[in-house]
Amino acid sequence: MKIIRVSLAFLFLGLFLLHPIHAAASGPVAMILTIDGAITPATQGYLERGIRAAEQSDSQVLILQLNTPGGGLTPMQAMAEAIRASRVPVVVYVSPRGAWAGSAGTIITLAGHVAAMAPETAIGAASPVGSQGENLGTTEQAKATEIMKATVRSLAERRGPEAVALAEATIESAKAVSATEALKAHLVDFIASDVPDLLKQLDGFTVQMADGSRVLHTSGAPQQALPMSFIEQLLQLLVDPNIVFLLLAIGVQALLIELTHPGAWVPAFFAVVCLSLAAYGLGFLPVNWFGLIFIIMAFVLFILDIKTPTHGALTIAGVVSFIIGALVLFNSTGAPQFQRVSLPLVIFVGVFIGLIFTVILGYALRALRRPIITGMESMRGQTGLAISEIDPSGQVQVASELWSADVAEGSRKIHKGDTVEVVKVEGLRLKVRKK
Repeated sequence: MKIIRVSLAFLFLGLFLLHPIHAAASGPVAMILTIDGAITPATQGYLERGIRAAEQSDSQVLILQLNTPGGGLTPMQAMAEAIRASRVPVVVYVSPRGAWAGSAGTIITLAGHVAAMAPETAIGAASPVGSQGENLGTTEQAKATEIMKATVRSLAERRGPEAVALAEATIESAKAVSATEALKAHLVDFIASDVPDLLKQLDGFTVQMADGSRVLHTSGAPQQALPMSFIEQLLQLLVDPNIVFLLLAIGVQALLIELTHPGAWVPAFFAVVCLSLAAYGLGFLPVNWFGLIFIIMAFVLFILDIKTPTHGALTIAGVVSFIIGALVLFNSTGAPQFQRVSLPLVIFVGVFIGLIFTVILGYALRALRRPIITGMESMRGQTGLAISEIDPSGQVQVASELWSADVAEGSRKIHKGDTVEVVKVEGLRLKVRKK
């Protein structure tokens, strides 16, 4: 019972340390969220949690700092809907310098009650693509484009005709513009160097909410950051193609180890955990499942090279198959650049796995070539001492045991005290010759 109480105490302590701690602020605050990466179900949950927290704390404004190359259509739509339904004004701020609100990020920025950008940032290139990142067919492309254009028109119409035209161009021709160009077209409301500058410019600004217009009072408002939780960070990490690739490689290898060595629960445990986590990421990433066949075939070739040694030929073929499979799986034509796996990583992992199986193959070959050291066959080649004259029969001492022995065919008579070598074993008698 004492061990259980101590374990629970450490568990609660760990949860306490993992949970974000925020200092209490007097009066309405400016709550700040940060999304730096692809738009995923994890970022959707993070934004929805942030909006709930801002509403419960009666925040003056919620600032979403955004830097994204794009992401999934479904989480993007859900995030845009959550922003428009928020009872707290949401300011989407494309930052820091060098950041980009690309693809899905463009729609999310336009969905904000206020849109702002840092200097040297960009927005646009929001042309629709397929669920697997591929280019759409002519008819399907036209339908998707018109739906997206209607969406941005509804979001940008309050900003004027020039903003609407630019928003449509980001969909129709994948146009991208700088912060200065976006401000000139009234696609965004402000250019701010940092959050304090943004809060200063927001003070006195009127925003249109679902329940009417509202004047912001952000001058001197305390800032309260709301970071991603541990689970949200983990889920966001699991849609990184490089992480998914590593989990898949480890999981498949652990599974094959378990299949070739049944009963070892550790490889099975790692296989289940890694493959389950990889499945989550594969469900989001634009992948070509045909590549999985090459990856599985690679490990089959590794196993065959161990069972039926071919001096490494199958291992080399397995490495090549593994690399091709990984590239086909993640880096198919049309997949967004940010959702592609690193080529050097694929080559390194493929060669590393090949080296592991080469070492295993070396041990297997040595085991096959090792002389038998148990049973009667182990007597062949051993040396001993003639206890009596052997002509043609007599006794010898081999491995501290007395044996009846006969002179091997083609050998001469052996005298007492001579050193002998076992040539053959026939039943319980040895065939020996003088050494």
